[in-house]
Amino acid sequence: MKKRGCCFYIYFLVSVTALHAQDKRVNTSTELKSLYDIQQLPQYINGSHEWEKSSYDTTGRNDDGFSGRYSFVRKNPDGSLVIFEAAGKGAINRIWMPTRNDDTLDFYFDGREKPAFSIKFYDLFSGKVFPFIAPVCGNQLGGYYCYLPMPFQNGCKIVLRAKQMQFYQIQYRSYPDTYNVKTFNPVFTGDEKAELKKIAAFWDNENKRVKDFYDGKVAVAAINTTIKPGQTINLLNLNKGGRIVGIEISPANAFTGLNKQLDLKIAWDNEKRPAIYAPLADLFGYAFGNQSMQSLLLGSKGDKDYCYFPMPFDKSARIELVYRKPSAGIPSDGKLIRARIYYSPVKRDPATEGKFYGRWFNDIKPAEGKPHVFLDVHGKGHYVGTLLQAQGLKPGMTTFFEGDDSTSTDGVTRIHGTGSEDYFNGGWYALLDRWDTKMSLPLHGALDYSLPFARTGGYRLYLNDKLSFNDHIFHSIEHGPEGNKVPVDYTSVALYYSDTPVAEVIKPTNRLTKVYIPDTLIMYPQLMKFGLWGVTGVKEDYSGFTFIAKDEGRVNISLAEIPYGSYKLYADIEADAKGGDISIWQRQTQAGDWISVNSPKKENKKHIYLCDLTIGEFKNTITIVFKTNGENNKLTFGRLIFEKQ
Repeated sequence: MKKRGCCFYIYFLVSVTALHAQDKRVNTSTELKSLYDIQQLPQYINGSHEWEKSSYDTTGRNDDGFSGRYSFVRKNPDGSLVIFEAAGKGAINRIWMPTRNDDTLDFYFDGREKPAFSIKFYDLFSGKVFPFIAPVCGNQLGGYYCYLPMPFQNGCKIVLRAKQMQFYQIQYRSYPDTYNVKTFNPVFTGDEKAELKKIAAFWDNENKRVKDFYDGKVAVAAINTTIKPGQTINLLNLNKGGRIVGIEISPANAFTGLNKQLDLKIAWDNEKRPAIYAPLADLFGYAFGNQSMQSLLLGSKGDKDYCYFPMPFDKSARIELVYRKPSAGIPSDGKLIRARIYYSPVKRDPATEGKFYGRWFNDIKPAEGKPHVFLDVHGKGHYVGTLLQAQGLKPGMTTFFEGDDSTSTDGVTRIHGTGSEDYFNGGWYALLDRWDTKMSLPLHGALDYSLPFARTGGYRLYLNDKLSFNDHIFHSIEHGPEGNKVPVDYTSVALYYSDTPVAEVIKPTNRLTKVYIPDTLIMYPQLMKFGLWGVTGVKEDYSGFTFIAKDEGRVNISLAEIPYGSYKLYADIEADAKGGDISIWQRQTQAGDWISVNSPKKENKKHIYLCDLTIGEFKNTITIVFKTNGENNKLTFGRLIFEKQ
């Protein structure tokens, strides 16, 4: 009997060890699976960390890729650039670059002298060259991105066959020696091809439902009620362990508007503080009070707000909707709310899974010299998402978005970015068809972009690249190119899993949640929408747009972005010897006197008064009308400035 018992114990030990080793296998298939198997999100990846090599300016200035001075690890004797190098076991899981080139990238794995494969820059991101195909790889919002995982057993090096590199970020996960890692091969097996197809089918599905994210047994708590100012209603109250697998709330337009009075409050296991306490609009990716985000796991589409992040808990779960009483003078009424909360009886495994938390933070004018902090918490866990709304407090260009993100985990700075839109996989804000409008992709996107309002925002989800920490994470972003000096309001939601309840909660208030509307709005030519009549030439440069016109030529400019109201209109104008006369009209009504832009020598005239005007439903354009005289037929202007009366 003793021998049998001993043999059974040895068999059991070997089996458990084999299972444990199996859990620590890393290959292309396992890494691809994490991009569609959302139920893996709460699971810890023990002993690993995320790192990033980027082109950030190590002196703290803003040369994060412009000159290429910091855009390589070292130069080879032939002049080519080593842009990435990592030792040991790991997996590249994100590559981002904003500037197209026609150079070749060589990927070396496991210390070999010859590259495992070589690929042209554009082919890496075009979405058309297998296995670097859409939607895992692509180019939108000014940024080229690749989420195709590339694991390596014993080190990786990437060489660019060029003399110069500009902006880039290459992110990877390091694994401890106990992991069994199989090196990436661009010639995919049948299983790897199948995993890639699953990602495409999952990400491209326009009508996702809970069953697409969780195929186990699910119960539904359905609520159909009216909530009034000052009320709190329970959407879910469970007194047994399980996991939330879906939250759907409608109508989505109940949460739009400038005041954001309705908050979502989620608590686990009778913890002292709620795991999430945030304006519902901010949590579901609304931008400045309007529906915007339609990401893979969280957002607002059509009539429905949705969240499919898995949320395991041990003993209890409570979800509440809070309708704050409005401030004096703000009208409010009851809201008809329909909610469906999907949950499973499979409770959390504390040894392998964290609980879901979200930190909402409205940082009104962060202190000069200090960054905006997304998250600063202790415990074990991993970071899985950022939502950010950024409102400039000075009219003009969105220079606050020059700020870099930075992440330290367990006391070590492992990630330092190259700019705010870069962090969200975009690039080149305020340029046409780049970072210039809202757009949603599965893992990242722009929540908004408006030069008149000096505001923007973005979101990013982390799946295979989730940021693991064993005892601490500090994740932040700068406001401005150097020294955190640009005045701005940042509203962020940081999403993460952890074994430790939150230590501090910022309670939403009417003051903190009201959308800021500036009194001065500025339009820049590069993003103006205009029509032309009688204009014979148009030229763009850094000073603005130059128009050459016939007599009574016209430039009609849309003011759709400018709120209704009465304004004084000013402009930055360049006068020279070929300048003509101009006047501002609204439709067929002259709004301003004739102004000469003629001068014997070139003059840059700032903030020149043009006229008073009222913008309304039927008066939301202006027309610049030309009066010309021979060669005096030119207008060069930069900004249009609207000062509210």
